[in-house]
Order: sequence, then C-alpha cells, then structure tokens
Amino acid sequence: MTAAGTVPTGTTEQWRDPKRHLWLIGLVVPSLAFVGLGLHAVTAWGIWFWIGPIVVLGIVPLVDLVAGLDRSNPPDELIEALENDRYYRWITYWFLPIQYVGLVLALWVITHGSLTTLDKVGLAVSIGCVGGIGINTAHELGHKKESHERWLAKVALAQSFYGHFYIEHNRGHHVRVATPADPASSRLGESLYAFWPRTVVGSLRSAWRLEKRRLARRRLHPWRLSNDVVSGWLMSAVLWGALVAWLGVGVLPYLLIQAFVGLSLLEVVNYMEHYGMLRQVVGQPGRQRYERVDPSHSWNSNNIATNVLLYHLQRHSDHHANPTRRYQTLRDYAESPVLPTGYAGMIVLALVPPLWRRVMDPRVLAHYGGDVRLANVQPSRRARVLAAYPPPAAPGVPEAPGGVGADAAGPDASGPRTRERGAGRRHACPGCEYVYDEVDGDVRQGFPAGTAWADVPDDWCCPDCGVREKVDFVAAVPT
Repeated sequence: MTAAGTVPTGTTEQWRDPKRHLWLIGLVVPSLAFVGLGLHAVTAWGIWFWIGPIVVLGIVPLVDLVAGLDRSNPPDELIEALENDRYYRWITYWFLPIQYVGLVLALWVITHGSLTTLDKVGLAVSIGCVGGIGINTAHELGHKKESHERWLAKVALAQSFYGHFYIEHNRGHHVRVATPADPASSRLGESLYAFWPRTVVGSLRSAWRLEKRRLARRRLHPWRLSNDVVSGWLMSAVLWGALVAWLGVGVLPYLLIQAFVGLSLLEVVNYMEHYGMLRQVVGQPGRQRYERVDPSHSWNSNNIATNVLLYHLQRHSDHHANPTRRYQTLRDYAESPVLPTGYAGMIVLALVPPLWRRVMDPRVLAHYGGDVRLANVQPSRRARVLAAYPPPAAPGVPEAPGGVGADAAGPDASGPRTRERGAGRRHACPGCEYVYDEVDGDVRQGFPAGTAWADVPDDWCCPDCGVREKVDFVAAVPT
C-alpha cells in the first residue's frame, strides 16, 4: 500500500509541514460567535447572526474550489516526531475555551439583547455550527490514549448533548464501519433524511448496549457514573442546567436549536464518509468475518480549506485504518475513493437527495467495478438499484453475516466465533500499541487481573483502535 505524495528518500531533513501554521485557521470556527456579534455591532445587519451557516455552507465550499487540493504526506521517518510535537495538540485544546466562551456570550445576547426572534434563531444556529464542528474536535481528542484528552473530548460534546458519541464512535462505528450493522454508515440509495433518524437512534442504542455489556462483565449495573454514556449526559445536564438557572428558562429553546444543528452537522458528515461502502465477507463457511478496514472503505477529500478546518477529517481512510494516529500525520492514499469536492460542499449536495444520488451513485458503482452487489445498498431500494445498475454476469457475492438485517445484531457482533492466536500471557494488537496482559487484565473492559486470554470473548475488539479483533492479536514478547 503506497501513500500518495510521499517525500522521496533523502529529503526528510528538509521536510517541513506545509500546513503547520494553517492549522491555526481551525480556531476561526469557534470564534464565529464573536465575529458575527462584532460585524453586527459595526453594520447593524441581522444577517451576521447567521454567520455559522454562511461560513460552513457558503464561504468554505467556495474557498475549497479556489484553493485546490493538497495530497502531500509526511515522510514515514518523521511520523513519530510529528506525532510528538505538542504544538498540534494545543491547537485542539484551545478550541474548547473559545467554543464555550462564545456559547455563553451568544446565549447572554439572546436572552438580554434587543434581538428579533429571527436574529435569536440565527445566532442559535451559528453556535450550533460551532458545536457541531466541536464534535469533530472531540473526535480527534477522543481517539487518543491520554486520559486528559479523552476527558476533553467529553467536554467538547457537552454543548450538543451528544456525549454518547464518545462511546459509539470509538467502540461501535470503528468496529462495524462499512457494514449493514453500522448505524453511522449510510447505504446506497438512502437519503440523508432517511439516514438521520436511523443513525441518531441507532447510535444511541448502540452506545448504551456497549457500556451495559462492558459493565456487565464487571457485574455492575449500567446506571452509574462509571458508565461513560451516563457521565457524558450528566456533563450536558449540568451545563444546560447552569445556563437555564443563570439566563432563565427562555434560553432552553435556543439550547435545543443549537444542539439539533450541532448533532445534525455531525450526522451529515457521517452520511457522506462511507456512503455505499461495504466490507466484503471473507473466510470459510462457519468462520466468516468482514474483511479488515482498509483505505478503500471511506470517502476521502484533499480539499485543503475543509481539511485545515476539520483537522484532516477528510483523510478518513487513513483515520479508519489507524484511528489513534494524530491529525497532522494522516496520509492520503491513491486507492481511496475520492469525493468530488470537500465536506462543506458535499453537505450542500446531501441536502438535495436527487442531486446527491446523481453525483454519488455512479461513483459508488465505479468504485466496485460496475457490480452494485458489492456495495452497501439500502434494503428497501435494493430491487430498484439493481434494476438501474444491472450487475455483470458473474457468480453472486456472499451475503454479510446476518444478511441485510444485520443492523439488528448486538454492537459487538462483528462476526462468528473466531480462533485464538498466540499462547503467551501477553497479547498485542498489531495495529496499535495496546497489549492485553493476563496478569493485569483490563479492569475497565471488565476483565479483572488474572483473566486468561481464552476467557476474553471472541467478539471483543481492541479498545484503543477498534480495528483489530481478538483473532488478530499476536503473542507479545514479555517486557
């Protein structure tokens, strides 16, 4: 697998991140409340209260078209040094205080300023856009192993009351991505408006089941603070309760508006990231599983404007292959399917389903060499899709485990029982640095000290990367 744009050997000493200072532009987004209020103070134009959608749906798509693409990748030899450069971490850290000061200021203006109802709604929508992109910051932080970054991820999610995303994304979506069982993977022929309720409800249920199962292994009831879903909701309840107590109950409708906008911005991005993508079933009958996630299972984009605003979220293929990798080191791969423009422009396209299907359905078909049976197709539209895109004459492809109804399976149902590999007391994930030690166990995952590897469920996945299953682990050399 060759990454596009890799720097030739011998040039690593001269390589510098060409986007090093551009990443600071990402801090413009949490500042939108200040920008909108400032421009209104100067011009008295109410349109500036709508600065969020103006920037996200108007200005950024245009800049993407003008600024062009960036396919440069850091040299492999410098990945570790780039990962350890704390400058990049502090950019994501600073997003949060700017986000929350802007939230408080905007809500104070809504409740104490002489604004029209339309102005108030516009300002709520704008801070909702900030909160939605704040979920992306939570996404970056929540994948990291450092406990303080995972805690900051929960803080970023509190504004939108979407704390369960921290669990479902890492341990649900990353395990089942590009399969019928994943509520966050959209299907060919499925509109955004059909996807939204399926992913919102399905992700919430999945997150709860994941935590309930984890705590059950420790013989604990799920309604407790150690349940990350409960603690995430509690953080939001405390935040919202404090704001209502301070600003009055009249602020509640605008809190709801901004939360709806924030979570919807997240889910429209989820919609486009894996549209129609399907991991194929591999293995012999009775031992089938989905193939491992690779760069061909996510839609990519190298439009530089959206990439610097979203911390390389558009290099989604490398992120799913290496979830713990930091944003500044994510790479572009030639084999990744490519969106026609950046995420910001694709959001506009997704809002108009006929236009979306006209642009994206042929791309999904081309990605699978003309055989639509290899795609993840909306079950209710399967006959219509097959009629529109007749597959080539060839033997049928195997159904996914559980068939098209696999989304009813449990959140850890990533396939049937699998064989073990390795006989040592320590077992390492080959995709990241996680090691399971039988002596120490993993209490948080529900495996007390002394739990044998054979007693770890076969459908368990690496808790750090969510990519490698138990069958992939290898015996580790004792330290």
